[in-house]
Amino acid sequence: MSHSNALNRLNRLPVFRFHRTTLLVVSFAYFFEFADINSFATTAPKLINLWGVTVNQVAYVTSLSFVGMFFGSVIASGIADRWGRKKALTMTTVFFGVFSFISVFSWDIVSLGVFRVLTSAGLSAMTVVAVIYVNEIYPAAVRGKYQAYAIVIGICGTPVTNLIASVVVPLSDWSWRLVYLWGAVGLLFVFFARGLKESPRWLESRGRHAEADAILTELEAGATAEKGPLPEPAPPVDEEPVAKATLRLLLRKKYLAPTLLLTVVWVTQTIGFFGYSSWAPTLLAKEGFSVEKSVFYVALTTVGAPLGSFLASLVTDRFERKWCLVAFGTVIAVCGLLYGLTFDPILIVVFGFLVNLFERGYTALGYAYSPEVFDDRSRSLGTGVSYGLGRLSNAAGPLIIAALYNSSGYQSVFYFIAGTWLFGAVALAVFGPRTRAARLAREEKPQVAA
Repeated sequence: MSHSNALNRLNRLPVFRFHRTTLLVVSFAYFFEFADINSFATTAPKLINLWGVTVNQVAYVTSLSFVGMFFGSVIASGIADRWGRKKALTMTTVFFGVFSFISVFSWDIVSLGVFRVLTSAGLSAMTVVAVIYVNEIYPAAVRGKYQAYAIVIGICGTPVTNLIASVVVPLSDWSWRLVYLWGAVGLLFVFFARGLKESPRWLESRGRHAEADAILTELEAGATAEKGPLPEPAPPVDEEPVAKATLRLLLRKKYLAPTLLLTVVWVTQTIGFFGYSSWAPTLLAKEGFSVEKSVFYVALTTVGAPLGSFLASLVTDRFERKWCLVAFGTVIAVCGLLYGLTFDPILIVVFGFLVNLFERGYTALGYAYSPEVFDDRSRSLGTGVSYGLGRLSNAAGPLIIAALYNSSGYQSVFYFIAGTWLFGAVALAVFGPRTRAARLAREEKPQVAA
């Protein structure tokens, strides 16, 4: 039995240089995650002409990439538990950077498909570890805000990559490879990761109290030098070191409910978001809009994405995250449905903008909420499995949407997407645990003990 107090000591720290540096480092990883996730989509049209790739082959690579994301998420949870959050974040970021680099040398659709599936596994793995790391390293009072800040910066990777691709892909028969070379720039993360600290909460959960204390003492000294004296933390508690978590752990009554709930959250988010973002340009073109106009309209709507993450940063720590997610999910359902019911270009852009805005805000809120419903023992595994199952669901999502469009028409797709978002919102409203009271209680403890 050992004394554990990392949570109390971290929660009473003010935001200082270490937190700002950590934000930039994590945002760098997010930036290239968002940059690389759409690389195949931006190069596929060129490969159709160059290699004779079929639409079905593109669909197979896309679907298998989501299978890779599932395995990456689950494996990452084990790596983060075994070797630590910092090391796992570095390993997963390097993994997807390496396979993005190897993609540069692909010789046919099969080789590129294999490399993209492995890249996708790394992308999803990195996301799971980053979500857990931010949850454990930031004070409870601001962790949601800084999670959202990281996504505000990181999501800029998508439009930047799209812009780069639009310039380099048409240049020659080989220039499409530069898009994957750009994704490999994420390898530079290894140089920035030196500024990160291992999670003291993870160290304590493994019984490594001396190492946790050394990091906490260093952080406290830095905060004191920059912000002044700190209040005393609440007294330490006695805790047993956390044993290795296995998948069987999540079948226990205590963990099964939050795992199932978050699986619903991430399944509905994945199908709802990718169903909209992946199909909107194609469906608009099918309904009579030119390809140029459909792509242009969708591009305009993506301006709402970083604004949505910023909106989440304003509300995530001020209100109950559960109800923020319910509200955002409901708005997305309504706006997504209205998007599908109109053919007016202005309204398409307006409703599409709102979908992007609230969806990216929903994702930021979900990243902050997911780890909070698990304890130290189950946090990494529960977050990884539920997030991974969400990504795995999109292996079937495109097939469902295609079948709906072919059998029932354009608007049925948007009824389905809206219904998916609404189902997730209702599940959260009925079954989602509240986490704000626990965060506030932890925040107030140091003040009482001071």
